[in-house]
Amino acid sequence: MTGMAVAAWLAARTLSRGAFEPELFWGMAGPLVSAGATWVITARTFAVSPERLTRAMLLGFGVRMLFFGVYFVWMLRGLGLRPVPFVVSFAGFFIALHVVEALFMRRLFVEGSPAASRG
Repeated sequence: MTGMAVAAWLAARTLSRGAFEPELFWGMAGPLVSAGATWVITARTFAVSPERLTRAMLLGFGVRMLFFGVYFVWMLRGLGLRPVPFVVSFAGFFIALHVVEALFMRRLFVEGSPAASRG
């Protein structure tokens, strides 16, 4: 996940000739941290206690909402990033990384399910 995000950021940075830095970087960083943390928590929770996963994911959703609210304010007001390139970068990385995370979860649930171990 990290490798894909960094490669996409480098490609976008090269194609734009650096015109959208630091917006491209910070647009990638927040979703990458979020997706990575969510994946680690999901995998660990599922391995230890699969029945607690829904509760952990709901709690994680709430934490993400708060994180992204603070993150957006900090990026746009605190760092003074240009809104359009930042939001476009953020949205693209958010969607791509969470699709990858969903595919990882699908694999985890199929391979980790009792049905998968029987047959």
